[in-house]
Amino acid sequence: MLEISTILGYLAVIVAVVLGISFGEHGLDFTLLGNFFDIPSIFITLGGTTFALVASFPLSAFKRIPSHLGLIFKKSKKDPYEYIEILTELSKEARKKGLLALEDKVADIEDEFLKESVLLIVDAIEPDKLKLWFEQKLDFIRQRNQDEINLYNVGAAYGPAFGLIGTLIGLVNMLKAMNLDEGPEALGVSMSVALITTFYGAVIANCFFTPMANKLEIIHENEMVYKEMIVEGVISIKEGENPKYIQEKLLNFLEQKKEKKSKKGDAEPARISGDE
Repeated sequence: MLEISTILGYLAVIVAVVLGISFGEHGLDFTLLGNFFDIPSIFITLGGTTFALVASFPLSAFKRIPSHLGLIFKKSKKDPYEYIEILTELSKEARKKGLLALEDKVADIEDEFLKESVLLIVDAIEPDKLKLWFEQKLDFIRQRNQDEINLYNVGAAYGPAFGLIGTLIGLVNMLKAMNLDEGPEALGVSMSVALITTFYGAVIANCFFTPMANKLEIIHENEMVYKEMIVEGVISIKEGENPKYIQEKLLNFLEQKKEKKSKKGDAEPARISGDE
């Protein structure tokens, strides 16, 4: 299933920019779009941003870009309450037949992290060591996610920076043309580079990199909630807690996460507005 908000958001941005450029004194004039196509500006801004990112990150970071695009355009099929149901059933099975019986249930589990977690509690690992392993695993996942998001945050900074570089290049060329008295055409070309590079830098930062970073941040935060809930559930199963108690604990855990996320969402806009 497609993520409608992402698709509508990107389409609305494109339409808004195109209409803004094309709306002239006599209504819509799409030939005006040609004024905003400049090959030297593309080389400076898009090329500069891309190659600066290549210089800043290992090539392996760019292999994840297609999967990131898939993440933001596809709606997650995961249901947290379904996970709670699965963990509750596993706890009932473990309580009746023992932890070893869960090994037969692993084949029916699609989520790789849940599958790996269940296999771990089947082994005779002490709960304290198991908790430490899970903490390290979750810390690694958080760091990996943040590193992936950082690619887009850095890109959002590089775009306007190279737009400014293009502006400086255009202004230097314009002043040089004025000194050499090369005529209005040379001045016009240099001035177009000076202005359009700034436009390109702002567009790629605010229409691609920043939305990508924000969307991935939300996706990764939601993913961590699932993983933290799984960890809470499997450790409870390992410690032999009552299935009904485990179910209630996981439901409370989920509600607390939702409440925390809601408060965070309410607080952040006020802070941003205050900064502006």
